[in-house]
Formats: sequence, C-alpha cells, structure tokens
Amino acid sequence: MKEEFLHFLWKYKLFSTTDLKSIAGEFIEIVNPGIYNTNTGPDFFNAQLKIDGQLWIGNVEIHLKSSDWYAHYHEEDENYDAIILHVVWSYDADVFMKNNLPLPTLELEQFVQKEVLINYQKLFSKEQRWIPCEKQITEIDSFLLNNWLERLYFERLENKAVFIKEVLSKSNNDYEAVLFKLLAKNFGLKVNGDAFFDLSNSFDFSVLRKVRFNQEQLSALLFGQAGFLEDEVEDGCYVKLKKEYNYLQHKYKLKPIRKNRFQFFRMRPNNFPTIRIAQLGALYFKHQHLFSQILEVSRLKDFYMLFSVEVNDFWKTHYTFETSSKKSPKRLTKSFIDLLVINTIIPLRFVYEQERGTINEEQLLQLMQQLRPEKNSIINKFSELKIDAKSAFETQALLELKNNYCSKKECLQCAIGNSLLRK
Repeated sequence: MKEEFLHFLWKYKLFSTTDLKSIAGEFIEIVNPGIYNTNTGPDFFNAQLKIDGQLWIGNVEIHLKSSDWYAHYHEEDENYDAIILHVVWSYDADVFMKNNLPLPTLELEQFVQKEVLINYQKLFSKEQRWIPCEKQITEIDSFLLNNWLERLYFERLENKAVFIKEVLSKSNNDYEAVLFKLLAKNFGLKVNGDAFFDLSNSFDFSVLRKVRFNQEQLSALLFGQAGFLEDEVEDGCYVKLKKEYNYLQHKYKLKPIRKNRFQFFRMRPNNFPTIRIAQLGALYFKHQHLFSQILEVSRLKDFYMLFSVEVNDFWKTHYTFETSSKKSPKRLTKSFIDLLVINTIIPLRFVYEQERGTINEEQLLQLMQQLRPEKNSIINKFSELKIDAKSAFETQALLELKNNYCSKKECLQCAIGNSLLRK
C-alpha cells in the first residue's frame, strides 16, 4: 500500500465516518478534510475537525505507520507544529505535540470498508498489465469517460503549449516565424522532425520573408540550408539553385546544417526529406501570410484547401536531385494535413488564443472531432480493450491517458481509477 492511497481515502472520505474515534477514544467529526498539499509540508492544510465536540482548525499529516513521523524527522520541523490530527493506516507509536500531550491519531485501517481495499488491490495488482485497469475499464460509465477524455485532451494541449511558448520566447513572439518552425518539424515527421526543426532554426525567418515571393530563391534557401546544394550534380535546376544559394549565403551570412542529418533509409519516397522540403517551400510560396490565414479557418475542408499545394515541375519528376522518376504531382495528402492540424495548427492557435484570453474550446473540439482517428500501437491496444476512438480528439486524449497516467500508474489522479476505487 502507498501513502498516496491514504491521501485519496482522506480527501474523499472513503471510510466510515460514523463513530469515528482516535486511538485514545476521542470522537472525531470531519467538517472539512482540508486542502490537499502536493508540495513539501503537511499533507492537508486548513482542515476543520471536531474532536470530542471541540472545533479545531489546522493541518493533517498522513502516514502508513505512526512511527513514520519520526522516520521523516517531523518532530524537528516547525512546519508540523500546527498538526491537529495524525492519520495513519496502522498505529505503532505515540507522537507528541509541543505541550507534551499525545497528538490525536486516527487509525484508518479499522474504518475502511473491505470493498475499497479489494478495488485498490485489483487496480494495483503486481500482475503485468498494459494499463492497470485493463480488466475493468469497460465498466466505466460513458458519460464519465467522455468528460475525462475532454479534460485529457486539453491537458495534452497544455503540455504541447509548453514547448510552443519556449519557441515563441526565442522568436520574439513572432507567430509567423513560430508557425514555420513548427510546420517544418512536423513536415519531417518522427524520423526527420529534429533535422527539419534545426533547418528552420538555421536562419532568421526575416530571410524567408524577403525571398518567399521568388520561388527559386525560396527553394534555394531551404535546400541550401539543409545542406543539399553542396554536391556536384549535372542538372540544370540543381546548378541554378546552387548558384542562387551561393548568392543568398553570401548576402545573409548563412551557415547550412549537414545533409547527413536527414534520413532516407526505410522511408517511403513521398516522405523523403527532399520532397517534404519542396512541399514546404511550395506552401510558403503560395501563402505569404499563413498564420493570419490559419486564424480565419475553422472547418477541416478549408484547411485541406489552404494546404492544397503542388511541388514545382522539377520535383514532379524527381524524388532526389540525382535521379528522375515517373511524373506525379506529390501533393500534400489529407492524412498528412490532418497531422499538421493536430500537431501544429490547433496547439499554436490554442496558445495564441490563451495569451489573448479568447480560447474557444468548443470550436477547437469541433475541429478535432472532424478529424479521423489516428492509427498507432497505443490506439490499437485501446481498441482491443473495447475503447474505440471515433475521432482525433479521442485518440489524442487516449495518448495523454496512456503516457501520463497509465504508464506512470497515476490511477489515483485519473477519473477512471477514481471511479473504480469508489464503486
């Protein structure tokens, strides 16, 4: 048993509160269990208790054994001088207050119902499980589950917002620049995401602002900074781009990253970094003020139109600079645009609206609910447990649930675990 479980029992009063008595036989009435403290110091602040009819206001400390008071050296810490009740699972030693009188001690073990302990043992079984509640999760009320998923989704947005705010801070709160950096990272997908992000940070966004009206210069900037224009390739397009990049490099004092940062191995041709860079360039050539346009879009079909771009003629017949291929438009697919909306557009809009106090949660949820559910190993496993996601809103929430609650066994902070313990 963990001490955290006793905190949970006390917070929600999941024990018999009638005829509640201390070790010394004092009658205890819980008027208010207090404010749960997750930092150092007493476990609950400003509790209100009646002990033998006398109202006390102060703090509550909780331990598995009463002797833990001394194991944690609380007798030497003045932060524990205002404790009015010591709550323990089992009593094995007296604790004294400053006036040398025994501190009132409540032994919870004798007041907790057997069913609560059984539910706790089921949830925290030592049996190897993918998630602790995998055998019970289908018992959860759908209304509770849906509300919890909504809260989890916004927790996930808050977690993503931390990184976005860091990028904003380093970019002088230039949302257009940050959008470019986040899009670049997501254009690289999982394998090349870091390399694409480094590419976006390898030059000041003001340079892109100056060259984006010229498609050749824009391509030269992106491919040159990615290190793809340092070879000798006998192709007219390549030679032009290399010449243009040499000019830009001298003018703006540019320093490229290394081409070997980008992975081609085991990548599908449409995900080759060369193709993704070409598509990113095509997007920024087509839209001069992309962030302001994104703020005006709320329907998924409008995002598909906004991101409907084709690569230039050279890339329609190439996957790399060195070899030609069968002609294809190499447009951004709807599934790829979905990923951009999920991982870049909505999180960035969330931060933008949050800083201005104009968050429209309902609109964000409606957009996420329009997006098809993601496919990955975690979502597939939830599906095996009969938790089937109907949209990207639910898959994002389930990813947050698995990564930040289930894997960390934070069941006592989870609405699902909470419900299973209380039933």
